[in-house]
Amino acid sequence: MGASDQARAQASLALCSRLPATSEVLSPEDIFGRFLAWVSAQGFTLYAHQEQALLELWSGRHVILETPTGSGKSLVALALHWKALCEGKRSFYTAPTKALVSEKFFTLCGQFSSERVGMLTGDASINTQAPIICCTAEVLANMALRLGETLDLSYAVLDEFHYYGDRERGVAWQVPLLCLPATTFLLMSATLGNTAPIAEHLRARSGREVAAVEAEERPVPLEFLYCETPLQRTVEDLLEQQRAPIYIVHFTQRECAEQAQGLFSAKICTREERRVLAEATAETSFHSPYGASVRRFVRSGIGIHHAGLLPRYRLLVEQLAQRGLLKVICGTDTLGVGVNIPIRTVLFSKLCKFDGEKVSLLTAREFKQIAGRAGRKGFDERGFVVCQAPEHMVEKKRAAARERGGHARRLQRRRAPTRNFVPWNRGIFEALIVRPPEPLMSRFRVNHGLLLSVLQRSSQVRGTSGYRAVAELIALCHEPLLQKRRLRREAAQIVRSLHRAGIVRLARGSAHRRPALYIAADLQREFSLHHSLSLYLIDAIWALAPESSTYALDLLSLVEAILENPAEVLRQQERKLKRDLLARLKAEGVPFHERVRRLEAVTYPKPNAKFVYASFTIFAEKHPWLRTENIHPKSIAREMFESCILFESYVRHYELARSEGTLLRYLHQVYGTLQRNVPEAAKNEEVFEMTTFFRALIAGVDSSLLEEWEGRAQSSATRTTSSG
Repeated sequence: MGASDQARAQASLALCSRLPATSEVLSPEDIFGRFLAWVSAQGFTLYAHQEQALLELWSGRHVILETPTGSGKSLVALALHWKALCEGKRSFYTAPTKALVSEKFFTLCGQFSSERVGMLTGDASINTQAPIICCTAEVLANMALRLGETLDLSYAVLDEFHYYGDRERGVAWQVPLLCLPATTFLLMSATLGNTAPIAEHLRARSGREVAAVEAEERPVPLEFLYCETPLQRTVEDLLEQQRAPIYIVHFTQRECAEQAQGLFSAKICTREERRVLAEATAETSFHSPYGASVRRFVRSGIGIHHAGLLPRYRLLVEQLAQRGLLKVICGTDTLGVGVNIPIRTVLFSKLCKFDGEKVSLLTAREFKQIAGRAGRKGFDERGFVVCQAPEHMVEKKRAAARERGGHARRLQRRRAPTRNFVPWNRGIFEALIVRPPEPLMSRFRVNHGLLLSVLQRSSQVRGTSGYRAVAELIALCHEPLLQKRRLRREAAQIVRSLHRAGIVRLARGSAHRRPALYIAADLQREFSLHHSLSLYLIDAIWALAPESSTYALDLLSLVEAILENPAEVLRQQERKLKRDLLARLKAEGVPFHERVRRLEAVTYPKPNAKFVYASFTIFAEKHPWLRTENIHPKSIAREMFESCILFESYVRHYELARSEGTLLRYLHQVYGTLQRNVPEAAKNEEVFEMTTFFRALIAGVDSSLLEEWEGRAQSSATRTTSSG
């Protein structure tokens, strides 16, 4: 069979081959029947919970689907997209991570063809008018806030819905449920726990029933093992026992990179397997500072997957893993969030992580979410979940064994870490296995961005009071009554601050109506406030002197000051400054104690820090709820623009190869803030030039997602022409 014949055969297996003709109208029964016929043609048999979920969706009910990983939740979501297409309606798929969104995007492109599927992640916008949209949860939440019930959305799949309880991001999973009462929701996760309160809120808001579909039995059962051998030895033992692919779970990007490097000398692949990997990656571009390391890892059968990598390298690892070519993948815990990488064994390198405030043991939900990746339906009879004992305990056991064996030389016993570490043992591991997921708690909160989006929506609807829409949203949220009162007070304070900043204005009401709030007409269409510090940005920009020769650079410094610090980049900046200063001080013969004193005073560059701190202090006095916020003056984007340093040069200069994806993501944030948060009236020619510079720089570094989609679209068009 030739390549074109294979492409046509593959297309005939896709679900889009069964779509009705343009003039054909199908009944709900026919739509359901065609989907079941396609499922049967693939050789699948629906589980009872899949069939129940589909019947509930076809009956017009919302569905909360909680079943183990690998039990076919994705097939239920696929059916909902199919139903929407057959009815000529629009559907969205949302997920917490861009990696999962992009993976589902390409999967749906394969089923429904590229022209019917689009993607929105904040960083990437592809085919945005398509009937099926894959996006991050925050993107859908922002659209729901801005458009409300006018948003053209009949069906929405909210994947990994346990993020509803996330301290920082949970509001994004709740907002669509509040703002889109006409939308049918499919809420999916393997670790939801008790969802009765959420179902009751959704039932009351939409006026339709909510079906909870649950299943506990895994298609591929799990076997658990606690290991007290060094990690490399554990990996080699698992490989000998034919338990690859192995996903080694880490909780920092640095640990991922160091572990991949440490395994380079292990017996991972045979010579023939390395030859196959070399052929599979022969046409892949590794043109970036970290590219040579990634190529060396993957050609040895070791994948690396974390947010610090460029998107094209993460995509490559996913593709090689799906082909079964990688034996080991060193990834952060985000790899456990739904990305379809085939895994037989999940190996926990530790059971503690930094939770945003402190280092803590994993929760039962976090453990089960990651452990659930083990075992591949159709490939494995069982999956394996392995936990490493703490390193100091492993070495203690080895030292004791040597002493019992009569060895004269004793191994030095390592003590337990005293910082950034919480100990665990076999008992804790076994408790996590049987403990149920913690209850999901509502995390609704108000901020400047949320309120501005609601006000933008209400200002477009005649006769609607902006603040009334805000109050209604708070009244609908899933928080208890006492918390709603606090939220209303916070919202009133924020609205007053927006009014003082000239972002919202009052329209005079009649004798019988209160004045209405509306958005200032001179703000650009895409204007938004991502977080509370954005309001400080606007306030501080007007204090700059537009006629100054450094106006654009100073504006860029303000933009950088409101963004979160990319810690690794700043750490490397400071390290290089200290290294250069030390060399100069030594050459000048400066005494040791004086060198130490001067080195302690060195920090990463903070242009205009005096102005930033002073202006923020004044601003915070008028906005008391901001006193706990931190302003972050720094110079990353400014340094690149001012010195016209390209991405690769900057990465090499500061030795950021392992974190080049972190730098790229930060530059995305800078570009987005320049584009959407800086008022149009504050932009001069150099600011526009600056925005163009960062847009071109970002596109030049990694456009792998767009290129992949364009390639699929071209192939689809070729198949259509051939068949025609």
